[in-house]
Amino acid sequence: MITSSLPVSVGLIGAGRMGAFHAEALARRIPEARLAAIADPAPGLAHRLAQELDCPKAYTSIDELLADSDIEAVVIATPARTHAALVVAASKANKAIYCEKPMAMTLEEADEAIAAAETASVPLQVGFNRRFDRGFRAGQEKIASGQLGTPQLLRSNTRDPKLADPSRIPQWTIFMETLIHDFDTLNWLNPGAQAIEVYATADAVIRPDFKAQGLLDTAVVLIRYDNGAVATADASFQAVYGYDVRAEVFASGGLVTMGDLLNAHSTTYTSDGASAETVRYDQHLFRDAYIDELVHFARCVRERRAPDVTGSDARAALAIALAAIKSVETGAPVRPLTSAENPGSTLLS
Repeated sequence: MITSSLPVSVGLIGAGRMGAFHAEALARRIPEARLAAIADPAPGLAHRLAQELDCPKAYTSIDELLADSDIEAVVIATPARTHAALVVAASKANKAIYCEKPMAMTLEEADEAIAAAETASVPLQVGFNRRFDRGFRAGQEKIASGQLGTPQLLRSNTRDPKLADPSRIPQWTIFMETLIHDFDTLNWLNPGAQAIEVYATADAVIRPDFKAQGLLDTAVVLIRYDNGAVATADASFQAVYGYDVRAEVFASGGLVTMGDLLNAHSTTYTSDGASAETVRYDQHLFRDAYIDELVHFARCVRERRAPDVTGSDARAALAIALAAIKSVETGAPVRPLTSAENPGSTLLS
């Protein structure tokens, strides 16, 4: 039941690249929400973005934003290593929470974040934007309805257009911040199934000169599910032809494909052959999905219901990512830990 027709008052935490995109959407594109405050510890960053978007409040202290009684919900768009602690802090402040992926860096952190939101009875949504892309959603609905039968082979890929500065990429980023999307997508496209084995291989193929510093820029992951389905996910930090995100499910009753890197449904044919423009940026390819996931979040806050993408979904994808890392380290298949098992507390380097 909708408790109020007023827009949800949202505070943004983190005014970097993704935060600025979310801020602009909240300020100008989502009637269900109102950008009420921005916080970022970097001097001047929140204030400049707030001025640009006519946002009334800007903080360098995240604690001050969380203490602001006018703020009903927060959008967390800070570096990944800070996410879990901010989810816990926002829960204690009784704010509804939208958190960018990954929600946590360890399963122990994930469990703490989920428990904090549940204890506070606040919505917790995680930013897996492919679930809100219309093409991906249409494909998933066909699978969930049983129209295509039982999933047997699944595939998902993420290939970024350019590896700009390898020195700034933390170790294991390809699993924790890139393929984490694919792991969630594959779980979502195989409804009700649980990953039971993960085997991964990765290397520095694009910039081998940075491998000694921990860079892995190319990876392939094989996932077996308890319903017999087998999935593959691959990632590259440099696809020279554009930003390439696609998925496919081969099932007992057919096949569905999702994703398109073309910028427009137009192809040019000349004496040199055929050509088409491709998308080069994530905020262009998934612009509508990024907006729709925040629309969904605002509606869940107003209607006091659980979001479609929960902390438990984020934990399941994280378990696969951590298993993939261990597989690369050991060269062997690894069983992901379930929520009932003790994950330990080792932080990733």
